[in-house]
Amino acid sequence: MEKKAGKEEAVELLGKTVENKQIIFKGYIEGIPKETDMELRIGKKLQLEKVPKGSGGLLVKNLYLSCDPFMRGRMRNFTGSYIPPFTPGEVIEGFGVSKVLDSDNPDFKPGDIISGFTGWEEYSLIYKTEQLRKIQADDIPLSYHVGLLGMPGFTAYAGFYEVCTPKRGEYVFVSAASGAVGQLVGQLAKLHGCYVVGSAGSKQKVDILKDKLGFDGSFNYKEEADLDKALKSHFPEGIDIYFDNVGGSMLDAALINMRINGRIAICGMVSQQSFSDPQGIHNLIQLITKRVKMQGFLQSDYLHLFPRFLEDVTSLCKEGKITYLEDMNEGLESGPSAFVGLFSGKNIGKQVIRVAHN
Repeated sequence: MEKKAGKEEAVELLGKTVENKQIIFKGYIEGIPKETDMELRIGKKLQLEKVPKGSGGLLVKNLYLSCDPFMRGRMRNFTGSYIPPFTPGEVIEGFGVSKVLDSDNPDFKPGDIISGFTGWEEYSLIYKTEQLRKIQADDIPLSYHVGLLGMPGFTAYAGFYEVCTPKRGEYVFVSAASGAVGQLVGQLAKLHGCYVVGSAGSKQKVDILKDKLGFDGSFNYKEEADLDKALKSHFPEGIDIYFDNVGGSMLDAALINMRINGRIAICGMVSQQSFSDPQGIHNLIQLITKRVKMQGFLQSDYLHLFPRFLEDVTSLCKEGKITYLEDMNEGLESGPSAFVGLFSGKNIGKQVIRVAHN
């Protein structure tokens, strides 16, 4: 039996009453997130009415949701960041891929597939539509638009090319290298003609880096008693570029091993889950003696490059020059455990929640 076209399904759903499952944020936290910090709410009836005229909003059916480490920062009662905290008692939000059911916005129509911020729920009303992106139908999996072709992929692209300013033949180190961002950084570096080593937290991940993603070397940081020694064994001549996803002791060790005029891109610090008492950084004298540039960044600083990124990475994917690993969890109810698993390294590749198949 053929699936209904997107627009036909949207029309059929309007006016129906559904049970809109939601993931609710219970309250502000300290330390590592736990599943009990979130709650699955089932049974709240929602009538899928047309979007109010003049609102400019969309009614969408969520298909895929993204689990991202930055969401941990929104679980604390802190308003001085680049993105506001979650509201206790309200639906968690994050990046997703959704199908438009009804629209009061001329840029979107029923049946369109879009990516951007949405709620962790089965159906959402979206009124902030400025950064939503319409996805053109092709043979690339829709879920890639919260990973390879979404925020993580663009973070890797902008961070590597704009912050790291790579040159052919340079020595590149990537931490959390099998994750959503790190796996693409390593492959872009290889395509650029660099020597690339990645660290990860299990033998399986370490093997994947070399066997599936084409890294020149890899190591399990959990099995290394001396990270400085581990880096020296892989980089006897030092590191030109360190793409940092973890911070902490790995950043300390990388600083010792940087080459003159090296660059460090600070993308994430997943090792510092407890924002109330973060560790300090050691070995900063290396920035002076070796004239190292260390820069933090947000992918949103480079949004003017997004069209070029989309074209470049889509082409590389279709040509088979990039492999992208996903860790797919089924059902909205799997969301809390999938998110919490990010902070213990449970996922292999980009962590995604499939809410609905179409």
